[in-house]
Amino acid sequence: MNTTDETLYPIGDVAHRTGLSVSAIRFYADEGIVAPTDVTASGHRLYAMHAIAELDFIRTLRELGTGLEQIRQVLTGGTTLRQLLAEHLDVVERQERDLRIRRSVLRALVGQENPADRIDLMSRLVAMPDVERERLIGDFWREVSADLPADVADRMYQVRPQLPGDPTAAQLEAWITLTELLEDAEFRSASRSYLRETYATGPGAAVSSPPVQSFIASAGEDVMPKLIAAHASGLVPGDPHVRELAARFVRQCAAALGARPDDELWERIASGFPHVGRMLHEALHHPDYEATHGRYLSLVATINGEAAPDAGLEAASSPGGAPAGEAILDDLGPWLSEAVLAAKPTRVQTD
Repeated sequence: MNTTDETLYPIGDVAHRTGLSVSAIRFYADEGIVAPTDVTASGHRLYAMHAIAELDFIRTLRELGTGLEQIRQVLTGGTTLRQLLAEHLDVVERQERDLRIRRSVLRALVGQENPADRIDLMSRLVAMPDVERERLIGDFWREVSADLPADVADRMYQVRPQLPGDPTAAQLEAWITLTELLEDAEFRSASRSYLRETYATGPGAAVSSPPVQSFIASAGEDVMPKLIAAHASGLVPGDPHVRELAARFVRQCAAALGARPDDELWERIASGFPHVGRMLHEALHHPDYEATHGRYLSLVATINGEAAPDAGLEAASSPGGAPAGEAILDDLGPWLSEAVLAAKPTRVQTD
């Protein structure tokens, strides 16, 4: 029996104050979560204000979908309220995103003119939840990149579809198509074979090495844009400014390859530039690329609302394919070759 002067309230009043049912309050007592403060001789449960506050808190947690064990941990100190609320915020945000996507799905279905198409789209959309599609993408890249250098695999893994909150019908269709491809064992096998052959064997392995990739990134941000600008401005390959840039490019290339900047390296670099446009064009239209990695990149671009990933490269490697003012590789390549030869020292120090 309670011997303090604290006011105690019968279970009916507690139910009224907290919004919980009498049976729920009894349940939480029987589960050892919130025990009554006192019990009368006739067996009636009485609750003090601190117990009522705990029950009111439980009602709030239950409205958030908190499980019984989570509630028990919070009240017993097994987890903090901050941690629990952070978990719930994450759940609510995922639910919000799912609802936005569902709204977009319904809009896309309503927009389908052909009933058969509408049914087909519906069946494909509901076949797999979004969280499962995300898992499928991760599993796909872990499988197909198993034989690739780690840094190459990391770069590819970062190119992932991000379906917007209000996607178009085309984006939803691309999302479905990509999902079906990722589930296809033949597509996974073909993608792994293509990527392994391209990046893990022969010349591809050398190009994929960290030093070379670092050089490509640095040259792409520094020397090469300046050379392209010089070409676009009409400077001749023998111009002193062009020669200085070309010499810097060759020196950076030598450092990345761990090679000596001798006559042979200068000649190799110069001889390669005239063929860059053709080689790039052939690579972009290689059947294995178009059927595997190229297909993946194209669908991801559609899902993300971005330009086709190869559009700029395609324009640059196809004569007449780029807008006015842009450098075409078929023209730029020979110019770069001449610039490298013009910049070659009459005597290269190799010691």
